Amino acid sequence: MSGQEISVNIPPTLDPVYSNMIQIAYKDDEFTFMFLHQLPQVNQARAKAIVSITPAHAKNLLSVLTKTIADYESKFGTIAPKDTAAKENITALSGYS
Repeated sequence: MSGQEISVNIPPTLDPVYSNMIQIAYKDDEFTFMFLHQLPQVNQARAKAIVSITPAHAKNLLSVLTKTIADYESKFGTIAPKDTAAKENITALSGYS
């Protein structure tokens, strides 16, 4: 990362969204993250945001997320993994078109 700071302009109409499920798809030139919201006890999810990034940005995201989680855990304690059912909330899709 460079030491440059950038100014981020967030439009006032941009609302945050909540996601408790994610699907990740990839092909040779991009990774696509579909952030979903699934209600408890309902076998449906609603897409809240879809974000596509380059493979290089995906690798940078992994690095930044790893560091951020380590920082979080040093401040608040280890994030305990949920039961195995929580792992079902991540779906990887490959070779989509």
